[in-house]
Amino acid sequence: MQFKKVHGLGNDFVLIDSLTNIQPIIDWGKLAVEMCNRNFGVGADGLVVISASAIADIKMRIFNPDGTEPEMCGNAIRTVAGYICQHHILDKRKITVETKAGILVPEIIASQGTQALVKVDMGPPRLEPAQIPMIIEENIKKVINYPLKINGETIYITCISMGNPHGVIFVPEVTSKLVSSMGPTIENHPAFPNKTNVEFVQVLDREHLKMLVWERGAGPTMACGTGACATLVAAYLNDLAERKATVHLAGGDLEIEWAEDNRVYMTGPAIQVFSGNYQIKV
Repeated sequence: MQFKKVHGLGNDFVLIDSLTNIQPIIDWGKLAVEMCNRNFGVGADGLVVISASAIADIKMRIFNPDGTEPEMCGNAIRTVAGYICQHHILDKRKITVETKAGILVPEIIASQGTQALVKVDMGPPRLEPAQIPMIIEENIKKVINYPLKINGETIYITCISMGNPHGVIFVPEVTSKLVSSMGPTIENHPAFPNKTNVEFVQVLDREHLKMLVWERGAGPTMACGTGACATLVAAYLNDLAERKATVHLAGGDLEIEWAEDNRVYMTGPAIQVFSGNYQIKV
């Protein structure tokens, strides 16, 4: 089976093209566990599968290293758009992509060789608890700076869905130790019936935010596109940032804008690293 190794800011994926290469019936979740293993497989933060769609130009599915299928991934959709452009699969720079979070629209801003700069219309943020989803007793319309009990302590969290759930926590300084110690507990907190991604954010100024992430089903990663979008929205809702800012991640920067039309726009790189052939074992 042919595959491409791609990444967006170090958030890396195995990409399988079922548009141009007919694949047998495969348990993609099981294959993700196998291929994403960094010691016994290719190694990746996720497995991305693109195929034909009846309602958009293409369909994208993503599977975490634990085999679960999240609704969306911002870095993955940029790499898919870059792949489609670089391999001339569609003769246009703006495409529609069917995902479990709905139809999203990435646009190639620039492309050279195996690298592309991609802007994605990520749609409007979803702020109501039921949309995230989040289970809380209070009757509130937005989960902003909400006191969440964690192991007898209270942390303050702002929760948003960008097609997938996010909990954003503002801290004086972000560290990998903080991510690894708190991330798993918050991901699996009973308030989040579908679990949640967790972003730890340090405000540098109103146009620059530093973020580290614990991704649901994957753990710490070098970048999270939907997480960067949620971070900007959360920072604006808490009056900590403007509607447009640079989000600094471990793997590089994303430009995020929550525009006046209520849609969030993400701009960042997508890079193809190598191609390969994989012997399916499942």
